[in-house]
Amino acid sequence: MTEPRVSPEVFLQMGREILAKQPFSGLLGAELTALSPGQVELQLPLRDELKQQHGFAHGGVVSYLADNALTYAGGTAMQVPVVTSEFKINYVRPALGQRLVVRARAEATGKAQSVARCEVYAVVDGVEKLCALAQGTIVRLGEGG
Repeated sequence: MTEPRVSPEVFLQMGREILAKQPFSGLLGAELTALSPGQVELQLPLRDELKQQHGFAHGGVVSYLADNALTYAGGTAMQVPVVTSEFKINYVRPALGQRLVVRARAEATGKAQSVARCEVYAVVDGVEKLCALAQGTIVRLGEGG
């Protein structure tokens, strides 16, 4: 028997409801702009409170976006509740701009885990510039969680 499929619009709305339940995501102002099984796009307006002393996005903000995007990609690929087990991030240039955009995709998915990759871009006057790359392992949430 095949599982019932939901429309892309309903799937995106379900993802937005999950994001709305994350107080930290709300505090930062994260927006879920695209979602399909194994793929996601999140955006974040880059306001002064999210910058460090040199004027670009704090590394923790960039890292948050990568972590959340990797988890969405892995979780939607696995179709079960998940958490991040680990991830690695490379900052390749300062995140300067008006907005950050992260796109993630699940690259290898099994029953217990998914490995996902993402790119984080800083948007300057409508032009995206790569500022970070990340890869992580997303695992099925255990019985206690």
